Amino acid sequence: MAQFTSLTSRVVALPVNDIDTDQIIPARFLKATDKMGMGDNLFADWRYQGDGSPKPEFVLNQPQAAGCQILLAGDNFGCGSSREHAPWALTGFGFRAVISTSFADIFRNNALKNGLLPIIVDAPTHATLLTLVRDKPGVELTLDLASQTLSFPGGSVTFPIDAFNKTCLLNGVDELGYILSFEKEIAAFEARR
Repeated sequence: MAQFTSLTSRVVALPVNDIDTDQIIPARFLKATDKMGMGDNLFADWRYQGDGSPKPEFVLNQPQAAGCQILLAGDNFGCGSSREHAPWALTGFGFRAVISTSFADIFRNNALKNGLLPIIVDAPTHATLLTLVRDKPGVELTLDLASQTLSFPGGSVTFPIDAFNKTCLLNGVDELGYILSFEKEIAAFEARR
């Protein structure tokens, strides 16, 4: 998993509430057991015409979306069924963080386990960010995980994250990698028993 310490990036705004995991990555793509190419299928039913050509009006198909690593989503992002493919698709596209007023618990946990930082902000901050992105295309936000701070022109806010997931992201390890970091201590414990 890629280490996450801080990030400064432009933002893609997709202010749609209740985006479920089937919209993030449609079920027909769940046969894949590998993350490779998953980003090509992110929001597939919204991004592509029936013939597979891009819908030019969809935000991810617009030139200004290229290289953006932060998605500013609506409320209740990632609701619906449990599928690890959803954060795979988001990270495969290049996103490192998603900002919303709330996340479905299963999506949030899957995101954290796959190096995608879900950031919860209050409704007034969310509205400020949407206005900022709309009025200043190309605006950059800065995320600092160590201080749990989201900074933007004109302000900053802190965001919640539990200590374990914060440690894993800062060190670029998943749960197994975290456990393996104590291999010497585990071996010493086993030797004593």
